[in-house]
Amino acid sequence: MKVEDFDFHLPEQLIAQTPLKDRSSSKLMVLNRSEETIEHRHFFDITQYLQEGDCLVLNNTKVLPARLFGTKEETGAKVEVLLLHQMEQDNWEVLVKPAKKVKKGTTLQFGEGLLKATCIDEKEHGGRVLQFKYEGIFLELLEKLGEMPLPPYIKEQLDDRDRYQTVYAKEEGSAAAPTAGLHFTDELLAEIEKLGVHIAYITLHVGLGTFRPVSVDTIENHEMHAEFYHMDKETADLLTNVREHGGRIISVGTTSTRTLETIMRDHGKFVEARGWTDIFIYPPYECKAIDGLITNFHLPKSTLIMLVSAFANRHFILKAYEEAVEKKYRFFSFGDAMLIL
Repeated sequence: MKVEDFDFHLPEQLIAQTPLKDRSSSKLMVLNRSEETIEHRHFFDITQYLQEGDCLVLNNTKVLPARLFGTKEETGAKVEVLLLHQMEQDNWEVLVKPAKKVKKGTTLQFGEGLLKATCIDEKEHGGRVLQFKYEGIFLELLEKLGEMPLPPYIKEQLDDRDRYQTVYAKEEGSAAAPTAGLHFTDELLAEIEKLGVHIAYITLHVGLGTFRPVSVDTIENHEMHAEFYHMDKETADLLTNVREHGGRIISVGTTSTRTLETIMRDHGKFVEARGWTDIFIYPPYECKAIDGLITNFHLPKSTLIMLVSAFANRHFILKAYEEAVEKKYRFFSFGDAMLIL
C-alpha cells in the first residue's frame, strides 16, 4: 500500500494548540463500523455508548518532563535534548538538536551543571546515547530542569504541565502522552464504573515512533521504533473474563491497541507480558484483541491513521476525517476524539 493513500487536507487552524478548560467537553465523533454511520456528540456522552460488562483499557504511562535545554561544556553552544527511554543505569537514548553539534565524547550540562551528560554513542535521525552524571535523584532533577515534550505542531506554551498527563498517569517513562486518554476526568471514570463497565490498565511508554514521520513511499517498507510495554496478570485475567462473558474490549488510544494486539499476536490470548513491541498495524490487518477504539484525530500519512484505518476501513475513516474538517473538529494531541464501535 502507498503512504499517499492515507493523506487528507488539513487546514492548519484546526490543529489544537491548547487543551480545553474541561477535559470531557471536547467533541466526540461516533463511528459505527458495520453500518458506516457517523454521529456528532460530546466526549461526556460516551457513557451512552458503553454497556455493562464492557471493559475500557487505559494506558497508565506517565510523561516525563523529558525536554532539556543545555549547553556544550566545551563551547557553551546551546543544545536541546529529548529523553526517549532509559537503557541501563544512567544511559538514555535521546534526540538531540542540533545533532551535528553533539558527537561521541561531547559533554553537555544542564541547570548550570546540576546535571551533566556525555555522548557515548551516535544513532540515526539525530539519535544519541547519553550517560548522565548528577548528585541526588534523577527524576527529581528532571522535574526541576525539564519541560514537557510537547509535539512540534504545538506552538503555544503549556501553562499547566498536568494537562499533558492523563488523570490516571502512574508509570513514569513516556516521551509523549497517550492523548486519547486526556479526555477523561476522575468524575467521568467514576460514572463509567457505575454503569458496570470494567476499567483496566496497561502500560506502554511512548517513544521515538511518535516523533518519526513515515519517510517511505510504500507502507510495508516503514520500520516502527520499539516501545516498552507491560500488562499484569490481574488485567489479563479481567480481559479474558470480559471476553468469555460477551463483553466488549474498548481500547483507549493507539498505544493501548498496539499493546493488546502485540500480546494477542504473540500468545493467542491475554496473558501477563512485558517486553518491547514494534508492531505496525495497517490495512488489511484484522484486530484480534479489541472490539472498540477511542482515539484522537491524527496526522495525514501517519502510522496512527493507518492503525485506525485497519480497524475501521480506510475509505470510511477518510470520509469521517473529511467530515471532521468540514465541521471544524480540533486535531491532534489537544484535539477532539473519535469512538469507533
